[in-house]
Amino acid sequence: MRGSKPSKSAVGRARTLRRNETDAEHVLWQMLRNRQIDGRKFVRQYPIEPYFADFACREAMLVIELDGGQHESAADIIRTAHLNACGYSVLRFWNNEVLGNREGCWHAIHSTLQGNPSPDLRFAPATLSPEGRGKLPDILGEK
Repeated sequence: MRGSKPSKSAVGRARTLRRNETDAEHVLWQMLRNRQIDGRKFVRQYPIEPYFADFACREAMLVIELDGGQHESAADIIRTAHLNACGYSVLRFWNNEVLGNREGCWHAIHSTLQGNPSPDLRFAPATLSPEGRGKLPDILGEK
């Protein structure tokens, strides 16, 4: 949850994930770090319990996730629903998109931060403001 301090185990896990980054994560981090896109600060492997977002801009409430395969799994759908319920919009890229089209990814992130995500992006806007968090949708099988 935004504003809460992550546990020591979450901090350790995030450090491990950062040390073992994929090639695509490394390339994207080089674009995001040091406020290079729209002056926004991004962090890597940000804990949003029970998950770790690949990249997060806490100010814009935007999570960027990288996916290795060319299909969206049920786990990705559940993860996105949870992040949305926590108030985060989620932008997803395939690893090969980041590795093969850096400029296109940069423009997609910039447009999303400006509030103009392209309809052809794999983008899930948050339906709630950070202050209006609610229960996760029925997709999780909860009643």
